[in-house]
Amino acid sequence: MSFSNHAHNGHSGAMRRTSASDVFDVMYDQITSLKLKPGEKVSVVDVAKQFDVSRQPVREAFIKLSNMGLLLVKPQSATIVRKISISEVDDARFIRKSIEIGIARKACKLWNNQHLVSFQRNLDEQRSAADRGDTAHFRELDSKFHRLICTVAGHPNVYSVIAENKAKVDRLCALSLSLHAETEAVYSEHVKIVDLLNTGDEEGLVNQVDAHLSRLDGVISEVSKKHSEYFEE
Repeated sequence: MSFSNHAHNGHSGAMRRTSASDVFDVMYDQITSLKLKPGEKVSVVDVAKQFDVSRQPVREAFIKLSNMGLLLVKPQSATIVRKISISEVDDARFIRKSIEIGIARKACKLWNNQHLVSFQRNLDEQRSAADRGDTAHFRELDSKFHRLICTVAGHPNVYSVIAENKAKVDRLCALSLSLHAETEAVYSEHVKIVDLLNTGDEEGLVNQVDAHLSRLDGVISEVSKKHSEYFEE
C-alpha cells in the first residue's frame, strides 16, 4: 500500500481538512480500482506516515469511507477494506438506474447541438484510453460521461448521489473492466447514448440507458465465483 507523492506537511485546521480530503480521494481510488483488495488490512498509523499528516485527517477519511461501505472500522481491532456485498450492490444499482433514467429523460428534452462538442471530446478520450488499455483513465472518463448527462439535464449536483451508489458497484466494474471486451462494450454503449440524445429519441434513450446500467447482470455471478474471496456471505 503506497500513497507516495500525496504527502502533505502541516497540521493546522485548514490543512487538516485538506489532508482528510486528499487521504479520502487517494484511498477511494485505491479501493474502487482494487489496488487495495477486499479483506486487506489498513492502519491509521501507516497511512498517516505515508501522507506525512497527523492521525486525525486519516481517521476522518476512514469514517467517510466506512459510511460509504468501503471500509470496516472496528475499535481496538484492525480496519479492513470491506468485502463486496451482493445485496448492497443490487440496492445501489436499483437506485442509480432509477435516477439516471429520470436524468436521461430530462437531458433529452433540454439537449441542443452545442452539448455535442463536450460529449464528442469525452468519447474521443474514451476511445484513446480503451486503445491504450488504460482502464484507470477509462473509468474516470466513464464517470465524467455520466456527470455530463446530469449537467445537460440541469441537475449537476445529482451526480454526487449517483457517485455514492456507484462506489458500491465500482469494484465490480473494476473486475469486469479488466476485460478488454467490457471496455469496448461500455464505449460503444456511450456512443449510442450520445446518438440518441442528439436525435431526441427519448424512449430509445431510456431503453439504452437501462441496458447500459444492466450490463453487469451477466457479469456479477461470474465475477463472484471467480473472485469469491472478495465477497461477503
